[in-house]
Amino acid sequence: MNIKLKVIYKITYPNGKIYVGQDITDDINYFGSANCTLVEQDFTREQRRDFTIRKEILWESNTATNAEVTSKENELIVSTGANNPAIGYNRHPPFKAK
Repeated sequence: MNIKLKVIYKITYPNGKIYVGQDITDDINYFGSANCTLVEQDFTREQRRDFTIRKEILWESNTATNAEVTSKENELIVSTGANNPAIGYNRHPPFKAK
């Protein structure tokens, strides 16, 4: 029996930029919902012909509420810098330079 966990994942693109997101269905085939326009502008047509991304599970729970998952997602977006346009593709929560 497969236990479905709620997860926070990190996607790493070939240019090193990251996207952090959540999946409350634990779908192995889900690779996030980063803004396509933001990602597309960083890659040439040639680079798009052979494109590998990495998905890492940063956190998982079988007891967290959806609100707790969202809170943890926001925490990990900020702590990884995924909302910093120089580092990642997340735009929420908004990046605040220190």
